[in-house]
Amino acid sequence: MDTGDNAWILISAALVLFMVPGLALFYGGMSRSKNMLNMLMMNMICLGIIPIIWYLYGYSLSSTGTNQFIGTFDNILLRDISGAALRDVFFALTFASITPALISGAVADRMKFSAWVVFVPVWFTLVFIPAWAWVFRFNGDDGAESGFLNMRGSLDFAGGTVVHVAAGASALALAIVLGKRKGWPKEPMLPHNLPFTMIGAGILWFGWFGFNAGSAFAADNIAIQAFANTFIAGAAGMLAWLAVERLVDGHATSLGAASGIVAGLVGITPGAGFMGVNGALAVGIIAGAACAYAVRLKVRFGYDDALDVVGVHMVGGLVGGLLIGVFASPSALGGSFEGGLIEGDGAGLLLEQIFANVVVGVFAFVVTFVIAKALDAAMGIRVTEDEERTGLDTTQHSETAYNG
Repeated sequence: MDTGDNAWILISAALVLFMVPGLALFYGGMSRSKNMLNMLMMNMICLGIIPIIWYLYGYSLSSTGTNQFIGTFDNILLRDISGAALRDVFFALTFASITPALISGAVADRMKFSAWVVFVPVWFTLVFIPAWAWVFRFNGDDGAESGFLNMRGSLDFAGGTVVHVAAGASALALAIVLGKRKGWPKEPMLPHNLPFTMIGAGILWFGWFGFNAGSAFAADNIAIQAFANTFIAGAAGMLAWLAVERLVDGHATSLGAASGIVAGLVGITPGAGFMGVNGALAVGIIAGAACAYAVRLKVRFGYDDALDVVGVHMVGGLVGGLLIGVFASPSALGGSFEGGLIEGDGAGLLLEQIFANVVVGVFAFVVTFVIAKALDAAMGIRVTEDEERTGLDTTQHSETAYNG
């Protein structure tokens, strides 16, 4: 094992882990003050649940064997995993941990914490693990792609499809089953602490360097390129979102700046190691602008995505995933993957990107809808109207974020 690679991947794992409390602050600041602790808990509980499942069977089912749809039980309890393989298992675990946390923003202010604690492991087992096996498994007999989608030629460098599209589509399904918050959209439900949201966005950007550049699994030129692309796309996403706000609403907001950063980062995630900086700049601009418009659709279509998970993560992930089919640049990265429309020989890669993202998005939406309906029938997933009015900090946790 190369000690430099080891150091970079372990540091990257810590950076991605730090994104979870960053996401909690990002979402928490956007919530109302009476639900701040609940949002923090919905995120942080994922760091309790997912590592145990990953250790028990999650890694084995998602990453072992040669069946293109699901793994095996050969490595349950991380049996026979050591050295570099163990390092990579725990790097992947940080991605697994943050993905269900992303969904929490869509259901803010109204989901039972007990229902969330049940939902997370069920969703992780039935949605995330298969999607990971389809997109990210590279352990065929010759070490080549062995997942349903990556065998076809689709590309996802750091989780645009598996993390963002899957989480965004699932967030839409869960929000629909839960229904709208009382008073939405007529009553204003403003963020209670935008400084928290800005700090959270900064932590997410910081951690995203590990998310994307660490996905090179080496301290090499591809990691450097992914690092640079992450920086440029986040900046471009922020400016694009603010430009849309200025054009449509006449002013630029701090919430827009924070959201634009995340939109740009989501957009570049699937292609961070497949394109040069020019492509990353274009992806950041397009993702930032597209997401700024997409978050406005929830009122028109009547789904209460409280903190814009669908508009930022699903739309941003789709934009970034599809733009690989335009900007993928083997010449810039020295890679063996197929080029996009600019460098490639046709639309083959773009069509594969469309297919992969649609398959994962539809799969995640349908399975999540079924899970949510089943849990609602079994235990009820929404708090009562009185509990919603009082606030989830008090009714779900017997605490308040602010005393005095």
